[in-house]
Amino acid sequence: MEHFDVAIVGYGPAGATLAHLLGACGVKTLVLERESAHYHLPRAVHFDAEVMRAFQWIGIADEMAPKTHRHPGMQFVDRDGKMLLDWPRPQGEGPQAWNANYRFHQPDLEELLRDRMADRPEVTVRSRCEVFNIDDQGDKVELRYEDMTKGKVHHVTAKYVVGCDGARSLVRRYIESDMEDYGFHERWLVVDVILNEDKPELGDHSIQYCVPERPATYVRTPGMRRRWEITVLPEEASHEIAKPERVWELLSDWLKPDEAELERTAVYTFHSLVAKDWREGRLFLAGDACHQTPPFMGQGMCAGTRDVVNLYWKLALICKGLVTGAAAEKLLDTYESERKPNAAEYIKTAVRLGGLINTVGTEEALRAALPSADGSARMESIAPPIGPGLGDGSNKAGRLFGQPRMSDGARMDDVFPHAFVVVAEADLAEGLTLPDGVGLVTSDNSNAADHLARLGARATVLRPDRHTLGGADTKAELEALIARILPNPLQPSSETQQPEMA
Repeated sequence: MEHFDVAIVGYGPAGATLAHLLGACGVKTLVLERESAHYHLPRAVHFDAEVMRAFQWIGIADEMAPKTHRHPGMQFVDRDGKMLLDWPRPQGEGPQAWNANYRFHQPDLEELLRDRMADRPEVTVRSRCEVFNIDDQGDKVELRYEDMTKGKVHHVTAKYVVGCDGARSLVRRYIESDMEDYGFHERWLVVDVILNEDKPELGDHSIQYCVPERPATYVRTPGMRRRWEITVLPEEASHEIAKPERVWELLSDWLKPDEAELERTAVYTFHSLVAKDWREGRLFLAGDACHQTPPFMGQGMCAGTRDVVNLYWKLALICKGLVTGAAAEKLLDTYESERKPNAAEYIKTAVRLGGLINTVGTEEALRAALPSADGSARMESIAPPIGPGLGDGSNKAGRLFGQPRMSDGARMDDVFPHAFVVVAEADLAEGLTLPDGVGLVTSDNSNAADHLARLGARATVLRPDRHTLGGADTKAELEALIARILPNPLQPSSETQQPEMA
């Protein structure tokens, strides 16, 4: 019987990204996917700098960037098009060493993720293979799946199984996790079109039409593609409102039928759900399998990427035998405790934003809903820390740290991939003794001082997922943080001419 370190059920963006990250760390990985190919029509349309940074780690960021459209921000308007609120997004390279936001066509991303998987000898991908039984046997997990191309049942084992298998997750059923409900359940019609000719008056911003009787959202996506999301009223039948003639009627304020082709129409019920349990024994959940969000923050795929970025290096340390026994169990428990509060905060914010779009229709109502010190209405981006886990318990722990540029212009993560990194002001780093494989970035060899100033500390220790273990202002505090680095930390790959993982 074949045996793998990690088996991933599902080959969407979260599953594929996890497979790339595990493969980059030398973890023997199996991906099982019931479909024969990736979905060819648009789904997710937004990701942020944190996600692009993960794409950098797996080597697709530079190829993905030209396929995206830069996102200038979001505007809230009333029924007459009057601006109620302008929410601009930062432009140019930000703290993560990438742009703050990107609009994209999901099939472009999935094709790139799958094409580059051929460069991962550690990863085995089997499509048209449907998992139907999962048995956690304590020391390993046995999976049974059907190869639907041949009608043959196979048995394999893995040390761990990660369910990246979507909202109707089979793995979640085996974990028997209920979902916590944050109260948002609404039907929206999602319409994707391809313009016949450019229509500049539609604009590059995302636009929230605050019309209480029929809220709607417009999204500018790459090339000639454009998207609208339109509320479906309670008395309207989903199959009727999705018919082309009704769709064109709803789009009549923006488009005529001869100006574009309908690429896709679908009615979705947007939910706000978070799984109560993200892990049971050797089974884990990631992506839509453990959280579902309304689309108003554009964080659905982003959240799934954050999940796998948090999980991959922990599984790699354990599968390579670098963390064992009770320490391994404690490390795996931090996955849920760290990720769940962060995902929940994004979902709660999306629910609040959805309620805002649904109810306000005037500038006065918007100011009342989003008060600020100067009496105006203002939207602010959120960046919640991860929950309690490996940090030192301070308010500087669990923060996503930026990506310094080294003196030669290189991005830090390209120099120290998949490694713990100490980032410090130069004088604080003098005379430090670091464990093998731990990187050191100082204010002398990079622009680290700018990033440390944002954290409000003179030094920090970064995990492989680039969250902080805490902050330090003295050498003693920094040495205490370094002592929190896990024994025998994950080594960078051989591509950087540093030691390979044993």
